[in-house]
Amino acid sequence: MAVSPQVFPPRKRRQLAGMNLVQSLLSLSQEISSLKPLQCLLKRNSLSVINKSKLLSILFEELLRNPVSNSFSPSTILCFEEMYLVLQRIKTLMEDCSSGTKMWLLMQIQVLANSFHELTLELSTLLDIFPFKEVELSQDIEELVVLVTKQCSQSKPLVDPRDEFLRRQVLAMLDRIEKEIVPDHLKLKEVLEDLGLRDNSSCREEIESLQEEIQNRNDEKSKSDIVSLIGLVRYANCVLFGSSTTRQSGHRRRKSMSELTVPADFRCPISLELMRDPVVVATGQTYDRESINQWIESGHSTCPKTGQTLTHCNLIPNRALRNLIALWCRQQGIPFETLASKEKFNGVKATKAAFEATKMTVSFLVNKLSDSQSMEAAAGVVYDLRALSKTDSDSRACIAEAGAIPILVRYLGSGVGSQQPNLQVNAVTTILNISISEVNKTRIMETDGALNGVIEVLRSGATWEAKGNAAATIFSLSGVHAYRKSLGRKKRVIKGLIDLVKDGPTGSQRDALVAILNLAGDRDTVGRLVEGGVIEMVSRVIDELPEEAVAILEAVVRRGGLAATVSAFNMIRKLCVILREGSNNARESTAATLVMICRKGGSEVVMELVKIPGIERIIWEVMGSGTMRGRRKAASLLRILRRWAAGLDLDTNNVVDSSSIMAMSVSNTSTTVLSA
Repeated sequence: MAVSPQVFPPRKRRQLAGMNLVQSLLSLSQEISSLKPLQCLLKRNSLSVINKSKLLSILFEELLRNPVSNSFSPSTILCFEEMYLVLQRIKTLMEDCSSGTKMWLLMQIQVLANSFHELTLELSTLLDIFPFKEVELSQDIEELVVLVTKQCSQSKPLVDPRDEFLRRQVLAMLDRIEKEIVPDHLKLKEVLEDLGLRDNSSCREEIESLQEEIQNRNDEKSKSDIVSLIGLVRYANCVLFGSSTTRQSGHRRRKSMSELTVPADFRCPISLELMRDPVVVATGQTYDRESINQWIESGHSTCPKTGQTLTHCNLIPNRALRNLIALWCRQQGIPFETLASKEKFNGVKATKAAFEATKMTVSFLVNKLSDSQSMEAAAGVVYDLRALSKTDSDSRACIAEAGAIPILVRYLGSGVGSQQPNLQVNAVTTILNISISEVNKTRIMETDGALNGVIEVLRSGATWEAKGNAAATIFSLSGVHAYRKSLGRKKRVIKGLIDLVKDGPTGSQRDALVAILNLAGDRDTVGRLVEGGVIEMVSRVIDELPEEAVAILEAVVRRGGLAATVSAFNMIRKLCVILREGSNNARESTAATLVMICRKGGSEVVMELVKIPGIERIIWEVMGSGTMRGRRKAASLLRILRRWAAGLDLDTNNVVDSSSIMAMSVSNTSTTVLSA
């Protein structure tokens, strides 16, 4: 139905819009007036626009009070609308400058000063065309508007000489660092204090702000400049303010990752750290992009978690998981660092200045740690090394090259753990972080006492976190085939990992399980794992951690002999439960394990499997909805069952004597009963 124009008279609609617009202008000018002037940089620029906004708010108050000004022409409304946009841009500029990174603000001081000037000129133009006659202002208000207009029109781009001097000092320091010249610490401290960076907490916040700023930049030069600034602030933080662990002040600080229990699904199975850029590989497993890239680039062609061959090396972003991790980080009050916190920021490599700053930072910390006379003094330095070792591969390489590994070994012993448990945790975690690099794996293995120290933490660490990170270090080192065989020959390693799985909390259990799975890739080690009780361990944790447990069982049965097959025989019923109720990955490994048990065990094993109610229906379900490999293994398992039912050969290889399996199975069961 058409609406008559008389229903909404044009004049009243324009009048309503005009008064609402004036009210919005008043609110916006008051908001700008209530902002605090910028403290460290652009102080005069910000104070100038705040003062002008205060004067304009008087004008808008007068317009609202004056009954004659209730009706505005279209040109007046257009002037108000443009004025609103300019004020909104002024407010946004003020907020960006007050909440952004101080270092980058300093580098952009001329650009920002020009922005303040341009907005002031735009405001001047709008005041020039302001319709005084139409609104009928009082003489005082009209004089005030003329005054503001004159101030705006006479303004010039203003860069405070002090701000420009600071900028030149920072550029000079970066230049000296690039030339491998250590900056003067006194001058460095003066610059940081002038920017409001006066302690460890403010420096860390500045680094996080710089990392976020990279995400807002499109040109490569700006990104590279910010990377250099991050290196400078990180160096300054270490040499001037030291570790935050030694500065317990009354103010509330952000939680660190070491203080939080990260959900297992949010941890990368390789690095065991919180994932920042989760990606899915061909097997359906999720890893952090940096970790899986390093794994593949090191020559591996298998999935680290399942041991399966990767059919392709494409990495698919797991955006759903990434969003969940980001949400969790916000809830915990910790920064969610993206790729911007890594060695490359959206494809930008670390600059020469950033690299040299990292080397200087590491050299300072390692020398300080070497000279530490007490565990209390060493605790803060090791904490800083741990934090630095998480940042990028350059930092990890520099830490190892500076000779930190043998010094860190001093703090792995049980004596340290009993007196300073956090020191032991940070020491072993630093070794774990630097072991990500293939070159550093060799350095660790060749450093006297390093491996034995890690094993000691695994066996008798003061905390579960220390034990879990020691297990993660074993996993990292076992990524090299030669070291995997060497580690697998050490009974202390096998016993320590198995005990950790049996007794530890879930997070530490996962650390140990992935290490065991890696060790199980060596045929000789599998026998030692079976002797050490790995099958019994799997049986204990298969209900809580089915994917990891079944993956280990599959690897052990595939490469193990009679003892492995016999031990796995006693788990057939539990495996069938996983085959029916487990995840797709768990069902895949379960189907593969059952196929191998049947082929190696013969008809007696198949007979035990057939006794499971509804086993064929369960297998059909896997064939219909499982992974590609899971479907193939389920089809093979069904074929074995049907050949057995038809009295045909089972198409087996390496079949062991069925009576031996049954006898050993009964013997194992009896032993278990007597032990209980």
